Amino acid sequence: MRVLQLLSSLLAYLTLASATALTYKLAANEKSCFFTNVQQKGAKVAFYFAVQSGGSFDVGFSVVGPNERIIMDGTKERQGDFVFTANDVGEYRFCFDNEMSTFAEKMVDFEVAVENESRAQLPSKQGTSPEQTTVLEESILKLSAQLSTINRNQKYFRTRENRNFSTVRSTERRIFNFSVIEGVMMVSMAGLQVFIVRFFFQGARKGECEIWEG
Repeated sequence: MRVLQLLSSLLAYLTLASATALTYKLAANEKSCFFTNVQQKGAKVAFYFAVQSGGSFDVGFSVVGPNERIIMDGTKERQGDFVFTANDVGEYRFCFDNEMSTFAEKMVDFEVAVENESRAQLPSKQGTSPEQTTVLEESILKLSAQLSTINRNQKYFRTRENRNFSTVRSTERRIFNFSVIEGVMMVSMAGLQVFIVRFFFQGARKGECEIWEG
């Protein structure tokens, strides 16, 4: 029961938030945008992205607010984790740009979360002191911070794993292609040597025939 009460208090206390996490394959020479709507001025917007595979694991990005105001942008970024205050109510645009790549497509993980500043009040029982409520608030805040740290570490290790796996696959493809090219070259050289030897023998036979006829 005490665990259920603590969880209910945690849910009541945590900031109201809406979040979207997606994985998108960005083709070569492509620019793609995603949108979220902020309905309250002063809300906190968290924006996270990481390139999981493709090319040099880099991509261009931009965040554009209402009235086409550029909030932040960057080029050739591997990942980013940003939090900004939405000073305007309206539609915010989050864009990824892969126009610098001619052939490589990129796999991008990203997450957009909108959090309101106002927090719900903790439910209090009759007879509890303000000190007890403060201790509970501090415990919940510490728990929330630890969960955020675990979430960030999971994202970091997932990105490292995906990038290493992508590097291994790219290395395997290169080794295979090099082996195929090497095999073709060896067969071609062997065929060329056989042709040259046969040409020399044919030339020698023609010379001997001419001498006997003479």
